[in-house]
Amino acid sequence: MENNSVETKYNKLIIALSIIIPLAVALLFGVNLRKMGFDVEPLSFLPPIYASINGFTAILLVTAVVAIKNGKRVLHERLMKLAIFCSVLFLVMYVAYHMTSDSTKYAGDLGFIYYPILISHIFLSVIIIPLVLITYVRALAQSFDSHKKIAKITFPIWLYVAVTGVVVYLMISPYYAS
Repeated sequence: MENNSVETKYNKLIIALSIIIPLAVALLFGVNLRKMGFDVEPLSFLPPIYASINGFTAILLVTAVVAIKNGKRVLHERLMKLAIFCSVLFLVMYVAYHMTSDSTKYAGDLGFIYYPILISHIFLSVIIIPLVLITYVRALAQSFDSHKKIAKITFPIWLYVAVTGVVVYLMISPYYAS
C-alpha cells in the first residue's frame, strides 16, 4: 500500500511536468533573444555538445540495462539517474542554443529520410517525458514488477530519441551558419 502512495504522491507532478516541459520548450523555441534586441552571442558551439550528450545517454541506457540484467541494481540506478541528468542537460542546452541562434534549415538531398526521423524524434521526445518519470517513480516506490513492465516500453523509446538526436545533428550540421 505504501508503494502506491509514493506513486500517487508523484502523479500530479508527472502530469504537470509532462505538460509544462513540452510547452515551455515550444514557447522558448520561438524566442530569439538576439532578434528581441538582447546583446547575446549565438551559442553555436552547443549543438555538437548536446548531440554528444544524446550519444552518451544512449550508451548509459544500454549499459544500465546490461547492469540490471547482471543483477547490479545499484549500478543500474546510478546509470539511470545519470541518463536522466544528461537528458535534462541536453534540454537546457538545446533551448539555450535555439534562444540565441537562427533556425537552421535542412538543405540536403535526403529530406525524405531526415524529416521522418526528425518528426518521429520530436514526437517521441514529448512522449518519453511521462514514461521516464513514471518508470523512475515506480522504481523509487520499489514497485519493481510494474517498474519492469513500463521500463520495457520506456527503454526502446528513450534509446530511439537519444540515437535519433545524434542522427538529426549529423544530418543537419553541414548546414549550420558559421
